[in-house]
Amino acid sequence: MAFATDKLVLVPDDIDLGKSPLAGQFDAETYVLGAFNPGLTRLANGNLLMMVRVAEALKEPIRDGHVHAIRWTADDGPPRYLLDAWPLEHADTADPRKFMLRGGGWRVMALTSLSWLLPVELSPDGLEVLAIHYDRIIAPTHSFQCYGIEDARISKLGERWLMTTCSVSPERHSTTLYTSDNGLDWRFAAIVLDHQNKDMLIFEGLIGGQYWAQTRPLGDLYFAYPPGSEWRAGPSINLATSPDALHWKPHEQPGLRPHAGTVATARMGGGAPPILTEQGWLSLWHGVEPKEIVGIYRTYWSFLAYDDPSQVVRTDDRPLIEANPELTRPIEHQLYIRDVVFTTGIVDGGEHFIVASGEADLACRITHIPKSTFA
Repeated sequence: MAFATDKLVLVPDDIDLGKSPLAGQFDAETYVLGAFNPGLTRLANGNLLMMVRVAEALKEPIRDGHVHAIRWTADDGPPRYLLDAWPLEHADTADPRKFMLRGGGWRVMALTSLSWLLPVELSPDGLEVLAIHYDRIIAPTHSFQCYGIEDARISKLGERWLMTTCSVSPERHSTTLYTSDNGLDWRFAAIVLDHQNKDMLIFEGLIGGQYWAQTRPLGDLYFAYPPGSEWRAGPSINLATSPDALHWKPHEQPGLRPHAGTVATARMGGGAPPILTEQGWLSLWHGVEPKEIVGIYRTYWSFLAYDDPSQVVRTDDRPLIEANPELTRPIEHQLYIRDVVFTTGIVDGGEHFIVASGEADLACRITHIPKSTFA
């Protein structure tokens, strides 16, 4: 679907790595692999705030017969970043974002980049960058974040902002929560979901006095639905509730599940935190159609019942947002994957919604979606 207002507002060349937390930490040159997947919220001054994932990668990860990864550590001294070297014969480097280590009884992965979060302030319509807040970068501070912090999602409830992130390490692949009183200065709160539960989105409002969230547990095994079922086995969007946004209990009823009738959403996960509308909770989520290594990522929508988000009021199997090659044409030389749009934020813009997405795991995209689209 095409929209009149749809542009890239932040690209890799906009990032000053001289102000990166990794600057001067080791003897190797880095570059911005991507500045993408931004959490989005509106600040008290009316401006918008994107929390951008900056994936900072080694320019030459493969050298001297080894592939290298960046790691944060506080062991045996002050916090610092260093490089780990893995023998190339033990690694599969087909995907530029990561490498797989051979020889174990299960899949083991390492990253060619380390991600940190950068607050970027936008104009009220989200179309112009007003300030890049390098003094408020969120970088690893715990061992369970030693390979980086990824994919912020921001929800505002009352006068408090909540931000979920994915923290990556050999210890665990966990969901971590940050809180703020102004949407710009953030404090680490806790690990709230454990291993490989990604895309946690906190609803922007309480339901029955409880916090609600969409979650997406991952695994290597899924049980089959019965023959003829309308559902397809695989990753799906679950629900959880909490009295305090810290302690979460899985909800008994399923959330959004992949339909058996299409492969376009064979793999799915949360996109933007659900926001309340006259039609219920608007949930923007991603579906992945298998293709080559990465797949085709598109954004879809569903309205969920106000008092019971496990009930889908309306949905559409046609994509709302798709990757747009015209937007990335000026930065074509930096593309390393295609066919990927990953929506991560939404705010109310009056007659339209302002939607933030990562485009091609490379840049930040803002799309104005008229509310009449969902009429």
